[in-house]
Amino acid sequence: MKKQQFVVVGLGRFGSSLAMELVEKGYEVLGIDRNEEIVNDMSDVLTHTVVADASDEDMLRSLGVRNFDCGIVAIGDDVQMSILSAILLKELGVKKVIAKAISLLHGRALEKLGVDRVVYPERDMGKRVAHQLVTPNLLDYIDLSDNYTIVEITAPEHLDGKTLSEVNTRARFNCSVVALQKKEGVIIAPTALDAINSGDIMVIIGTHSNIDRFEEEVINE
Repeated sequence: MKKQQFVVVGLGRFGSSLAMELVEKGYEVLGIDRNEEIVNDMSDVLTHTVVADASDEDMLRSLGVRNFDCGIVAIGDDVQMSILSAILLKELGVKKVIAKAISLLHGRALEKLGVDRVVYPERDMGKRVAHQLVTPNLLDYIDLSDNYTIVEITAPEHLDGKTLSEVNTRARFNCSVVALQKKEGVIIAPTALDAINSGDIMVIIGTHSNIDRFEEEVINE
């Protein structure tokens, strides 16, 4: 099966780290940036790199961007360039376009242009760090929508040996433990009889408010 190909426009901190992660996972990545020095630095890391203006339609067409499965507009410091690049990637036939936004207004503009997904890396990282500061057992969390989130929480000592039915997250907090990561492996869709051990990673899905209550009443008790 042919591996997905990605084009990343803008090789700043966000764009370059995302592009390198994709290459590390075995995907082909074309990196585009106007800064020759940045492009030279990334030339040995990415599959292809080119110094180019991503608002130049002819240039993008000559690079064959329409053949790529996904385009990521990672430009953060120039809203106009970000919007123009996103429009061109869509018009040139890139199957899926993802764009970084630096503000809600920027994000709304990108959404109206038909961008498939808008990401807010600075905002999301700030929220993630804040959550981790106030909940030391929280390892990671991902917003699934405006209301729902999925979190990874390290089970504290006072839950050691308790079964999921005893903790009873579904009835008490209306959130579900969808996986338990133990030393010996991961249990997907654990049953009510599965026991939690101190240090296990609990993967929980629910609304923001319900998970907050679970953290407050069970994890941080």
